[in-house]
Amino acid sequence: MGRRERRLFTHEFKAEVVGLVRSGRAVAEVSRDLDLTESAVRTYGHRAEDRGSSLSVAEWEELSRLRRQVRVLEEERTILKKAAAFFARKAG
Repeated sequence: MGRRERRLFTHEFKAEVVGLVRSGRAVAEVSRDLDLTESAVRTYGHRAEDRGSSLSVAEWEELSRLRRQVRVLEEERTILKKAAAFFARKAG
C-alpha cells in the first residue's frame, strides 16, 4: 500500500472530529468513517486539549495571525534600528 498524498483540513473540520470522539464514538470508528488515520484523530484531540476550551477556533486563528504579525513587526523594527544606527554613524 503506497503513501497517501497529504491532505489539509480546516480547523472547523478538526473541531468536529474531536466533537465526535468526545460524544462517545470510538477513535477507530470516527477515523474509519471519515477516512482518517487513527493517529490523526488522536492528534486533533490532544491539540484541542492543549488549547483548552476557553477560546473558539476563530479566536485561536486570530491569535495565531496576530502572533505572526507581531513577529514580523518586531523584525522590521530591529532592521530599522540597525539602519538608523548605520546612518547616524555615517552622518557623524
